[in-house]
Amino acid sequence: MRNALRSILSAKPAKDFNGYAETCVSLLKNLNSHGLITEGSAFHGHLIKMGVSSERYIAIKLLVMYLNCRKSAEANEISKEFNGFDLVVHNCMISADVQWGNFDRARKLFDEMPERNEVSWTAMISGFMKYGRVKESMWYFERNPFHNVVSWTAGISGYVRNGFSFEAMKLFLKLLESGVMPNNVTFTSVVRACGDLRDFGLGMCVLGLIVKTGFEHNLAVSNSLITLCLKIGEIDLARKIFDRMDVRDVVSWTAILDMDDLVEARRIFEEMPERNEISWSTMIARCSQRGYTDESLKLFRQMVQQGIKPTISCFSSIISTLATLEALQAGMIIHGHVTKNWIQNDVFVSSSLIDLYCKCGETKKGRLLFDSDMEKNVVSWNTMIGGYSLNGEMEEAKDLFHAMPMPLRNRVTWSAIIAGYLDCGQFDKVFEIFKEMLLLGEIPNTSTFSSMLSACASTASLGKGKDLHGKIIKLGIQYDVFVGTALTDMYAKSGDIEYSRKVFDRMSEKNEVSWTVMIQGLAESGFPLECLDKFQEMEETSTVACNEQMLLSVLFACSHSGLINKGVGYFNSMEAVYAVKPKGRHYTCIVDMLSRAGLIYEAEEFINSMPYKPESNAWAALLSGCKTYKKEELAGRTARRLWEMAEKNSAGYVLLSNIYASAGRWVEVMNVRKLMKEKGLNKNGGCSWVEVKDSVHSFYSDDGTHLQSPEIYEIIQLLRFEMALP
Repeated sequence: MRNALRSILSAKPAKDFNGYAETCVSLLKNLNSHGLITEGSAFHGHLIKMGVSSERYIAIKLLVMYLNCRKSAEANEISKEFNGFDLVVHNCMISADVQWGNFDRARKLFDEMPERNEVSWTAMISGFMKYGRVKESMWYFERNPFHNVVSWTAGISGYVRNGFSFEAMKLFLKLLESGVMPNNVTFTSVVRACGDLRDFGLGMCVLGLIVKTGFEHNLAVSNSLITLCLKIGEIDLARKIFDRMDVRDVVSWTAILDMDDLVEARRIFEEMPERNEISWSTMIARCSQRGYTDESLKLFRQMVQQGIKPTISCFSSIISTLATLEALQAGMIIHGHVTKNWIQNDVFVSSSLIDLYCKCGETKKGRLLFDSDMEKNVVSWNTMIGGYSLNGEMEEAKDLFHAMPMPLRNRVTWSAIIAGYLDCGQFDKVFEIFKEMLLLGEIPNTSTFSSMLSACASTASLGKGKDLHGKIIKLGIQYDVFVGTALTDMYAKSGDIEYSRKVFDRMSEKNEVSWTVMIQGLAESGFPLECLDKFQEMEETSTVACNEQMLLSVLFACSHSGLINKGVGYFNSMEAVYAVKPKGRHYTCIVDMLSRAGLIYEAEEFINSMPYKPESNAWAALLSGCKTYKKEELAGRTARRLWEMAEKNSAGYVLLSNIYASAGRWVEVMNVRKLMKEKGLNKNGGCSWVEVKDSVHSFYSDDGTHLQSPEIYEIIQLLRFEMALP
């Protein structure tokens, strides 16, 4: 390039002006394409010196060069050199203004034009579309007298780019009705619209038209078809299109990586003849999204070692991976790379970093980054609010929630704050925020409903749960597997096991959690035989794998139905049949099972043979069995073991005291109570609650703090009196 520049500077235009002018135009074109504005300005000086800078074709190339480099002052000076109106110059100026977002100036130039061509109109259509100003763009489209394939395509692709795929397809039909032949860019945009709409039938119709018009071998069209097929789950068809391509580029290879089979995608990635930063980023993102964090990190290291600069999306993916692993130190190193590359203020990268710090418990660092953000969108606000909620810092979450601009709040925002209060056990706040959400007209999503149903289950608020069920049916999301599972759990924990079963049976899709919730609900609601039947049904009719919570419920059911042999059989089969290693609570369940059946000494022997230290609950279960079957001596041994493990827990002392009391050994009773007093232990009072008119009222033993305590105790005395009457 520099040699060509030196050569032209020494040339004499008088000898062969036409050849000289052509060389100048060609050189300006190359300087423009390489962004060499310094050399271009120097060459402009030479052209002025040679007296040829005002030649129309040369002047236009100079104008385009300055416009592309955003040198508006120089471009304006050149435009003044044209005598009167010049259509090409005006089109160049308009195109530059709409590309820079100077819409008022572009409109002024456009309105002043005494003559316009298809380039003028298309520049306005595509320029406004680029900045999301769809209505204004279509205003120009509808008034455009030159409806050629370029302007039609500008409208269609603009619609797709701005998320109006349905409108894009309607415009495409009008194009076909007008008799205009689509080109490869039109088809690429239309295929993308079909993918966004997830409409396979429509996609196949477009494919037929592509074949009919001879564009099936076009590289860009084939690439878009691969993406469409993968989006709608037609993996085999995507692979057929890929295999039949005569020519493939890096985009083709990158597109086929988006298949469901990660192993196959990884194999294809290794076969790629050429990889760019998009290919690497796609593969890293796929591994990260599917939970293969180690593979994701390995690929990222390989990418950096090969000197390929990560894209913004790649940085976001790898930061998300580190957030999942809670790898703070590695995340801070990546943060340093992000800062070094001047992309920290990218909203998606910064949101990923905020998420990383919050998941690692560093909410202060996350907030510092949030406050320093030049740009904040709904993602960054939601990430910070969700981070506070995740760490139980609900005051900070609430303050930020109220500081968030109202137009930015969405269902994810509300779900984050509700989930935070739910995790902290502040159920009154959960219901309060949900009520506010509804009053502001926000429609809850499946995640919000799942959290609300969990709150109802935790407080046994059957009335509220039924009200939520009605809203769910009204919105038509009752068949969602997560909502259905939450409803099953809510009804079971609220005591309506029959309706819990009805909801479960109506679910068209059931996952591992659904089956676990139903089996557990039956076990804990006093239906042990039905629990075992449901477990057997799951084994026979579904492909769901058994988990440790299911087996715990099964052992619980066997314990409460006296099926000792069956329970021990399930326990012994855990590793061999179900590939689940027994944990402490499973051993505790067997101890409880043996103790309930009166096999007290067998239970003690089982505890002593455990491969690791038993839970305090195991000793408590044995002590409870000693109370039932009046084994005072064993009770004393067991109580001492329990005291060693849970010195601050009064349960073991109370149980032993009750055992001695039932045997009439009052001296031992007094000794135990004296020991409790010396250790500062008190028996926890019992608690019950009742829901009245959307409010939950809690009552503790010997507690008079309730505002209506005097009236309540008067009613209790009256009931006692009436119960005592013959």
